[in-house]
Amino acid sequence: MRVTPEHNKRMANLTFAEVYPHYLTKVEKKSRTKDELHAVIEWLTGFDAKIIQRLTEEQVTFETFFKQAELNPHADLIKGVICGYRIEEIDNPLTKQIRFLDKLVDELAKGKPLEKILRKG
Repeated sequence: MRVTPEHNKRMANLTFAEVYPHYLTKVEKKSRTKDELHAVIEWLTGFDAKIIQRLTEEQVTFETFFKQAELNPHADLIKGVICGYRIEEIDNPLTKQIRFLDKLVDELAKGKPLEKILRKG
């Protein structure tokens, strides 16, 4: 599936606060915890729980969210298909970063051990 410019724009304008509750619901339905979700977000972005809370309250877009992030140097090890898109084939950097996060949340919800989700390189 090819990522369109319209899709990229829509992704950039989504707020983290809009999506975060869905991430939390998804992982909690599968008996994972908020702390585990935060561990995944922190691994990818460098944001601790306090920063996650602030960014949620400020209603930042994903564009702003990822501009402020320090992406983990091993993020490029995140591969596979998420939401019908092969991560390795996404050419828009922001859309790719959002899909990295989606993939990590999906792996957490599917029961993958946290040690494996947090790729070490």
